Amino acid sequence: MFSPSRSRFFRAALAALILASCASCAMNNRGKGAVIGATAGGIAGGLIGNNNGSTTRGAIIGAVIGGAAGVIIGNQMDQQAKELEQNIPGATVERVGEGIQVTFESGLLFAFNSDVIQSQARTNLTELANSLSRYDKSSLMIVGHTDDVGSDAYNEDLSQRRASAAANYLRTRGVSRSIATRGVGEREPVATNTTDAGRQKNRRVEVAIYASEALQDQARRQAGSN
Repeated sequence: MFSPSRSRFFRAALAALILASCASCAMNNRGKGAVIGATAGGIAGGLIGNNNGSTTRGAIIGAVIGGAAGVIIGNQMDQQAKELEQNIPGATVERVGEGIQVTFESGLLFAFNSDVIQSQARTNLTELANSLSRYDKSSLMIVGHTDDVGSDAYNEDLSQRRASAAANYLRTRGVSRSIATRGVGEREPVATNTTDAGRQKNRRVEVAIYASEALQDQARRQAGSN
């Protein structure tokens, strides 16, 4: 049973993160890490990810540690995001909290109703793998999405197979760390499913890149020595 005290705790944590996010609107990414505290980022981040319908953003925000260490992680993510944007045409690269979200339209990676990566898509995924090899202390989650055409069960299965196919390809290109995969089917739309253009936007694969425990520990040590 969800107790009133726990409910108040979650609401307080969520409010803390919202206030921190508002305060950071006028700041660059370096400042965001210092504003969002570790407790609010870790607890409220996961809640926001679930409530706003974004598994990848929830994973990234949930890994926020804040403070000087968060600034160090943010600086690295700034540099990596800039390189990804330059080297992966067609992908949407966004800085989120202390991490990065990379979004591929499914049509760029897969043929219709397929989980086989298209040959022309391999260059983009290879560039992503090269970046992940250079920045090798991040954690990864790949999330597949579909439109609402077809049954819920089929769409969830297709989205999971596509997320797994992308993860497996990255492994063949030298990404040896653990890669979490999720298939959420049609449950997290970013556009309407009533138009062709909207359904196309909803068919996508998202990659969450965020600090692993090793990177967090390294950033804390570096912050402590400065």
